[in-house]
Amino acid sequence: MELKDKSIVVTGASSGIGKAIVELFVKEGANVIAVAHRKERLEALTESLKNEAGQVQVYAGDVS
Repeated sequence: MELKDKSIVVTGASSGIGKAIVELFVKEGANVIAVAHRKERLEALTESLKNEAGQVQVYAGDVS
């Protein structure tokens, strides 16, 4: 699957499956908007992915 330059929104992005999806998609070159409750975990995720092919922007909040 070609994800380079695709834009994707992932909710529940600070842990578990959501986090794994963000990591995979950013490594594949996607531009990911990561949404979750825990801002500090989102910031740590951003830091861990700063040298990957894609980009991640984070938003702390609730999508319900």
